[in-house]
Amino acid sequence: MPRIRLSRFLPAVLLLAAVFVAFRQSTFGAPIRHSPTPTDEELQYEVQNDDVAAQNVFSAESVPEAQYKRRIVAVGDLHGDYPNALRVLQMADVVDEEGNWSGKVDLFVQTGDIIDRQATLLIADWRYVEAKEIATFGSVAARQKMLQTGRIGRAWTANYSITSRVALYPPLGPDSPFPSSASYDPSLGHSSIDFESSLDFGEEQLDDPLGTAYLSFVHGGLSPSFAHLSPYPSAINELGATLLRRLQTRPFPPPHPPHPYAGLPHDASEEEKSLYEEEGPLWYRGWALQPEHVVCPEVGKILRKTGVRRLIMGHTPNFTAITSRCNGKVIIIDTGISHAYGGVLSALSIQYTLTPPSTAVDSNPGSGTNRQWKEREIVTAIYPERQEVLVVEERTVLGS
Repeated sequence: MPRIRLSRFLPAVLLLAAVFVAFRQSTFGAPIRHSPTPTDEELQYEVQNDDVAAQNVFSAESVPEAQYKRRIVAVGDLHGDYPNALRVLQMADVVDEEGNWSGKVDLFVQTGDIIDRQATLLIADWRYVEAKEIATFGSVAARQKMLQTGRIGRAWTANYSITSRVALYPPLGPDSPFPSSASYDPSLGHSSIDFESSLDFGEEQLDDPLGTAYLSFVHGGLSPSFAHLSPYPSAINELGATLLRRLQTRPFPPPHPPHPYAGLPHDASEEEKSLYEEEGPLWYRGWALQPEHVVCPEVGKILRKTGVRRLIMGHTPNFTAITSRCNGKVIIIDTGISHAYGGVLSALSIQYTLTPPSTAVDSNPGSGTNRQWKEREIVTAIYPERQEVLVVEERTVLGS
């Protein structure tokens, strides 16, 4: 089990959706059985909530009789408050009392604003930079170099993403008992599983039964009017990567203030600039601020467009609690964790379980015996003195 200690720099970046993944051999209750690739059969995917159509599913014969579990923890804006960040991670069992990875969580996601106002540093907005911080680098010039080509800049280049599509179940390769997205490229990493809807924006997406067993994480929000949602998340993240390269390779502007505000690079494309616009994923607040009777009829379109079950975001704080809207399809996790905001300490826990068939049911003539798979997802808000269950969803998958 790898153990990691959080440093006081928390050197994550900008307004990003950072995904830290701990792969553990003990993630599952039983070893994976490598069986021949199952044949394609059309089976019924029955869901106990709305907006899900008939799906194709795999043969149960290739799956071990064991329960598969995954726990994901997500935390909203931290704004440089290391002590409170550590308390939240300990409270959610992400790290132990010494700050080491606990092994009790499979994935940890942080939705941006990790270091206070760091998104403004590469555009030379230093209004929130204190003299004592500059002194730790030695000089203004040394600090600029660190952000562009130094250790921090290299970490940004390697790890920066604006949004993530995180699987509730793990893609396990061609011999997996679970079907995975046809567009999945293992070289891109676990959080880079792409989804590209082949249908019009508002139509139902028919895909494999676990094809939408994903969660979307982003700092601001995915606006219905944003032009670069698909394929998701790579369309957005590619724009973020090219904009970051422009920021890091241009001559570094003199700090603002006292110098004029530099803004984005002059050669940034219109697509790259759209990330920072009001409807862009870094700043959009519509899911958090508009009335539910306005946003809830629209959320299904975004879920189908991006191939996810929930939109989880930070950026717009509620200082008393994590906010669940539209029956848990929209969750805002910024609660003002930093002392500067005085909000409640909080974390979001997603516990996913997929239980293999245990009983047989009648099937259509000639199709073999259908068997029931049980899918269960529990979403819980964690606070220092209490926990609140926000969502409990169960689905039944019928497979042969």
